[in-house]
Amino acid sequence: MRGIRKPVVVRPAIEAKHDINVTPLVDVVLVLLIIFMVVMPLMEKDLAVRIPENEQAEPEEQPPPDQIVVRVVSSGAFEINGETTAPESYVEALHTRLASRSPADRIVFVSPEDEASYKKLVEALDGARRAGAETLGMVAEPPPVPAPVTP
Repeated sequence: MRGIRKPVVVRPAIEAKHDINVTPLVDVVLVLLIIFMVVMPLMEKDLAVRIPENEQAEPEEQPPPDQIVVRVVSSGAFEINGETTAPESYVEALHTRLASRSPADRIVFVSPEDEASYKKLVEALDGARRAGAETLGMVAEPPPVPAPVTP
């Protein structure tokens, strides 16, 4: 019969640390910082821009008579080429003007007054699209009001 064995207990010589070792993290961050500091000056690129010389363009006195300009008045009304139009009949009046044109010529310019509400501007643009306008443009300064064109 063999002898009775004693249980063997293995204990670590030192206790395990529960703290995170940040030294490798700091090393990696420092290496990345140095790489970015070296690379950033090399990444600056200049854009070659050609600026035209000063040319005096002759402004047109009057817009073409068939151009449609919608003004959004601060009171909430719309003016189509100088004719005041109620918001309820705006889409119908604009549709009447655009119906006789080819799709490529259905261009509407919208010019809001400074005090006009943003909501009315969106309504003007949306109404022009529903009336059949293919191209919409914004005009910061309205052109002189052309004489009304009868459809």
